[in-house]
Amino acid sequence: MTDYVAYLRVSTSKQYRSGLGLAAQRSTIGSFLSDGDVIIAEFVEARSGTKTDRKELWKALAAAKRHSADLVIAKLDRFSRRVSFISRIMDEGVRLVVADMPTATDFQLHIFAALAQEERRLVSERTRAALAEAKRQGVVLGRNGSVLAAQHRADADKFARDLAPTIKPLLKLGMSYSAIARELNLAGVQTARGGQFHSQTVKNLAVRIDAP
Repeated sequence: MTDYVAYLRVSTSKQYRSGLGLAAQRSTIGSFLSDGDVIIAEFVEARSGTKTDRKELWKALAAAKRHSADLVIAKLDRFSRRVSFISRIMDEGVRLVVADMPTATDFQLHIFAALAQEERRLVSERTRAALAEAKRQGVVLGRNGSVLAAQHRADADKFARDLAPTIKPLLKLGMSYSAIARELNLAGVQTARGGQFHSQTVKNLAVRIDAP
């Protein structure tokens, strides 16, 4: 029997108004709770994950300290992908619980955050490289650059949708990201770039599938 303070985050005011992203996070947290567990307070924030000035988060932390409760979030990427930020929050003395990976230790949360942070860096590098190559070939950037970035996002979203019927049932069975990656590799399924799946690859797909 544990008391929790829930923290939910969406990136934009539009997502906040639609409520879809918040509903998915509440559902994830609700599925995690055991009999007797109580959400004593909920704090919701519409703020980019790259921003660290989170007024509602600090309110949530204060409430958790006041009531000797744990801070629960739905998914780590809904919280932050910055290792330094997650470390800072952990140093506040409030236990952080991630509903979709409830057995993860603080060390593992740092690892997952580091992987997500590195992937964001690699995506940024690949995008810059693609734009530089387009410019070298004489493509006029600006609007075309935005179109190229949008196309990359659209391709990634389509790939996630195509795999959703395969991945969703496995997630509902409680399979880990690494186990799902192993099954996909054994089945001969390739990533969008023709490579093998890893746990972080599956996690990113799951995020895209659940995104509103």
